[in-house]
Amino acid sequence: MDLTTSYESVFASRTLARYQFREVRNAAAILKATNPRETCMIEGVLNDFKLLSSDLIDAGGSESALAKRINGSFRTMGWREARVDTDIELKLRIFPYRPAGERAVTESSTLVSNEGYKVDNFTGRIALDLEWNAKDGNLDRDIGAYRALYDAGLIDAAVLITRTQADLRELGTRLRIEAGIEPEEARKVLATSTTTNIDKLLPRMTRGDGGGCPILAVAICAETWEDSERSNSQI
Repeated sequence: MDLTTSYESVFASRTLARYQFREVRNAAAILKATNPRETCMIEGVLNDFKLLSSDLIDAGGSESALAKRINGSFRTMGWREARVDTDIELKLRIFPYRPAGERAVTESSTLVSNEGYKVDNFTGRIALDLEWNAKDGNLDRDIGAYRALYDAGLIDAAVLITRTQADLRELGTRLRIEAGIEPEEARKVLATSTTTNIDKLLPRMTRGDGGGCPILAVAICAETWEDSERSNSQI
């Protein structure tokens, strides 16, 4: 599946300069056409967000400070966690054999429940997840959820915010060394090869794992870093 570039005409140049964007099925254009208010919210969160030195220096837990800031921004605007579950009732009907004197239909039923995957943020007809530095298997879970939501007619498109790899690792290593961390330890930042990033996400998008769902990927990168030291030096 080919990548498209509709985000170039959807988002402002300021936004495009601070993140790396990728998409399939003209996701950004579909977002803007079908959910214009929510698309403005997304761009507003991206423009307000700053990647801090501490995001790269400090070790993150189950939900890093970075994830809490981004998800918190969406929560304050009404976005919520969501999950699509499926309940199917199977009915078995055994019909009577009248020569044997049977008259009534015998019926039994079984309820089959399938619990879906959560998405981090949902509003309108958009699902949005943040995968900063989780196991890359989370990408399969997220895209599977988007596909189910889209096939059920519940969303028009999905957004997945993640990160780049090489440039952020280089930046993080430098910041950690400057913070007094030994070089060998400093180089361990974002060093795991099986965590979520844009390079892990792209093959899943282009091979069509999301089915017909338009997916927009937004990658936090070195250009997103706007810590106070750099900001002050540019005043």
